[in-house]
Amino acid sequence: MIEKMEFLRIMGPKEDIDRVNEKYLMKYDMHMENAMTELSDVAGIKPYVEINPHKETLTKAESLIKKLGITEITKDENIELEAAVDIIKGADEKIDKIGEEQESLESRKKHLEKLAEEIEPFRLLDYDLHKILEFKFIRFRFGRIAHEYYQKFSKYGYENLNTVFYECDRDDSYVWGVYFVPESSATKVDAVYSSLHFERLYIADEYDGTPEEAYQKLVLQIKETEKEIQILQDKMKNLLEDKKAEIVSAYAELKSYSDNFSIRKVAACTKEHGHDGIFYILCGWMGKEDAVKFIEEIEDDPKVFCMKEDEAEDLMIKPPTKLKNPKILKPFEMFVSMYGLPAYNEMDPTLFIALTYTLIFGIMFGDVGQGAALVIGGAIVYKVKKMNIAGIVSIAGLWSVFFGFMYGSIFGNEEMLSPIWRRPMDDIMSTLMLSICFGIILILVAMVLHIINAVKEKNLASVLFDPSGVAGLLVYGTAVVAILLVFTGHTMPGTAILGVLIGVPLVCILLKEPLGRLLKKKRALEEGQGVAMFLIEALVEGFDVVLSYATNTISFVRVGAFALSHAGMMGVVFSLAGVSKGDPNIIILILGNILVMGLEGLVVGIQVLRLEYYEMFSRFYKGTGKEFRAFRNDKSNNI
Repeated sequence: MIEKMEFLRIMGPKEDIDRVNEKYLMKYDMHMENAMTELSDVAGIKPYVEINPHKETLTKAESLIKKLGITEITKDENIELEAAVDIIKGADEKIDKIGEEQESLESRKKHLEKLAEEIEPFRLLDYDLHKILEFKFIRFRFGRIAHEYYQKFSKYGYENLNTVFYECDRDDSYVWGVYFVPESSATKVDAVYSSLHFERLYIADEYDGTPEEAYQKLVLQIKETEKEIQILQDKMKNLLEDKKAEIVSAYAELKSYSDNFSIRKVAACTKEHGHDGIFYILCGWMGKEDAVKFIEEIEDDPKVFCMKEDEAEDLMIKPPTKLKNPKILKPFEMFVSMYGLPAYNEMDPTLFIALTYTLIFGIMFGDVGQGAALVIGGAIVYKVKKMNIAGIVSIAGLWSVFFGFMYGSIFGNEEMLSPIWRRPMDDIMSTLMLSICFGIILILVAMVLHIINAVKEKNLASVLFDPSGVAGLLVYGTAVVAILLVFTGHTMPGTAILGVLIGVPLVCILLKEPLGRLLKKKRALEEGQGVAMFLIEALVEGFDVVLSYATNTISFVRVGAFALSHAGMMGVVFSLAGVSKGDPNIIILILGNILVMGLEGLVVGIQVLRLEYYEMFSRFYKGTGKEFRAFRNDKSNNI
């Protein structure tokens, strides 16, 4: 059901808003409305504009809490706001200083690693790098060459060129080395090497000694830098641990302050008048029980004044929807919210969908063994993961077990149990006809629910002339009775009776718009709307209405069809397992049951939801409500 709401206007001195929010409002679930919107027609009202002075400090505190890896926060009531700010700023400055030093060392480490990576392939070159880099008449080129080109060069070109190639290392793809060439021959030799795809690598002038000595020195420097980084990390960790309790308390205080501060976004202020000062105004919805408790609590507080609105329909802002259902129905609220929450004055369809969804699921998927598996598996997942869909599957599985006994089916075997009612495959046509009859009953119930909703909305035109209202109920109900009489061998009612019970209500459905306008004492047609165009639109709409009655009804054939398909799918499993031969393959039976249970459970679940939304919800339910969002739990309000 939908919890009854009370609209409250809370007022008090502007500077007292934080105390009221923390002392009173944070105890209750209250859906705040923008006071400026609610009081838009009141003169002398302005927005409560103020910037949170500690927003940046809170961001720093959140960063420190993240570094500490803390998830549960407890607030120390004794800490003052200014003290909390000083604690966070002091800790942040020290952490930042350590962070800067660490960043510098990380940058140095990356540079050293790059130098080591550059020189590593040339470690076998036993010659001082500085001397090579200072050659004046001999050119040198460090680099690598692919194996295939190196072999060609060694075989055909090496003897004819005035160059020396010193191989330093090789891997699966390349030969690494350095070649030397006289300055006079450098241009020609460089061209030859380039034609062989020699990739030149430039060596920085930062190495001491031979490449091997330089490499080992770099490795040592990298290790020393890593030790320095680790020392800084330990220093930061120890600092955080030493200040842990203070940081947590300071964060809690800043968070509480910021949460309270965010109330200003939805508040309005009066203009200053004489000695009275400026007053804040808060508007919002609270559950009826909470509203009574809240008003009682503030009764003796001279700085807080509250007005309660008894008539919600007189307000410009419509109440939010807060569903209040028993625990067993809670998972089904997911299906309701997927379609759209009910408006405040609309019927909550949670109980309806809980009953019909699980019932139809059981009819379509009736099996004692597989149903029991769904009950147990769904219950375990719901208990551990709190997944609503798992709770729904578990409850639907109970109906699967029930209809499994009715059909005499356990893990697809129809020989172990005798059916209490009937087996779907014994008479296929009767199974399909029964499913259509079941659908007719549900559609009639949906029409009755539509009439109840329309009465609650005080929409007389919808009650009388809607395709799912009284007129639609007469048309559909009469047509169903007439068809049943024909199929059972009875005489149909006279043409005059059918004309009155079907024709007249159908005409009312076609004329729903002008008749509704006349009930409101308006002109039958809107300004500029022609009679001919209206009649054409009405005829098209009438055809669509009649067609929807037929298609919605026939759509329930799938209920019987899936009941039949379960027996068919399990028949295939038994055939593959060789059950008829007397020596069945147990593994195939187990895997087959798991496959059928998973596949059929998924498909049936989707098909039942489709029936709920398209064949039933579309007849009585709008789902135009807005969600109740308690301000104290709404993270989008934090600034």
